[in-house]
Amino acid sequence: MISEQPSLLARTPAGRRATGIGPVIERYTTDFAFYGSGKAALYDGLAGLVSPGENVLVPAYLPDAVVEPFRDLALEPRYYRVRETLAPNRADLVERLDDETAAVVTVDYFGFPQSGLEAVASLLDDRDCYHVDDNAHAPISVDNGTLLGTRGHLGITSLRKLLPIPDGAVLYCNDESVAARLEPSSFAGVRDELGVDDCRHVLESVAGDLLEANATVRRTVERLIAERSASVPDPKARYEAGKTPMSRVSAAVVDAADPTAIRRARRTNYLAWRRCFDSRSGVEIYHETLPEGICPQVFPLRTDSPQRLVAALERCGVAAHTWPRLAATVRDDPAYAVARRLARETVALPVHQGVDPAAIEAVADRLRW
Repeated sequence: MISEQPSLLARTPAGRRATGIGPVIERYTTDFAFYGSGKAALYDGLAGLVSPGENVLVPAYLPDAVVEPFRDLALEPRYYRVRETLAPNRADLVERLDDETAAVVTVDYFGFPQSGLEAVASLLDDRDCYHVDDNAHAPISVDNGTLLGTRGHLGITSLRKLLPIPDGAVLYCNDESVAARLEPSSFAGVRDELGVDDCRHVLESVAGDLLEANATVRRTVERLIAERSASVPDPKARYEAGKTPMSRVSAAVVDAADPTAIRRARRTNYLAWRRCFDSRSGVEIYHETLPEGICPQVFPLRTDSPQRLVAALERCGVAAHTWPRLAATVRDDPAYAVARRLARETVALPVHQGVDPAAIEAVADRLRW
């Protein structure tokens, strides 16, 4: 089974030396802080910069919970349109900007640098509002010598998108005035002691490995969970649950990680999926090339038959999914047709460091859809 996330107990690919994630970040920026979640980090980063009643512009192609920090700060979230390439629709962005716009968010989707960022940055310089570089997907992706997440006035990244940990995020203060006005809240930093959630995460990882070894038991448990599980928590509940410092388990894994080996493994797996789909009709690969320094979060592609592809992949033992669950405002408004189409058609395949590229090659031989 090619799972969505690596196991906490799986052996990390061997590298020359495990240096941890911290030194990678320190190589590119000195002003950063750890948090339990990216949304909590974003709240802290903006709290000293904005005033209630102002607005923040965010791309329509985003999960529904992303705007919760803005609402918590009494800011109005406004969605701007995106293009088929995932780049901001600059004309729509200009139209939605006004004197009350405090910040504009851009997103480095799937671990790749945001397309069209230079034009947006130039626009924001003229409008005197903050630029938030949302790099939740790619903690160690580097583009032309710049760590993704450090190109705006402030930025965030999610360590959970890279490592098998229960929580963990980073806030970047990339501007001196932003750093000077930061007043960290109670959910900044790392917890002093192990908690119940830490123990639960370790036990879940052990249980996951045991289930992986027995397909019959795994299918039984999955069926029971599906029958008993409640609906996905609402965006506000998910946001509130993330208002904690990073856990001790997460901090330990972050410190012990080998970023060079992880990047190499994810790139190898990305290229394996690309070979799998290169000659197949009915799919469009978002990124045909994999620039040096990029550590992909997933292998994203588009298809007119996403559910059929997901089902075919599941039959081959691959945990794939469409992305993301859009905000109701976007789902219900025909003006966001591109974002709605992208959310229906985009399928994300795992490339994490726990995947054996030989397993991807085996899927390529079996995949029929």
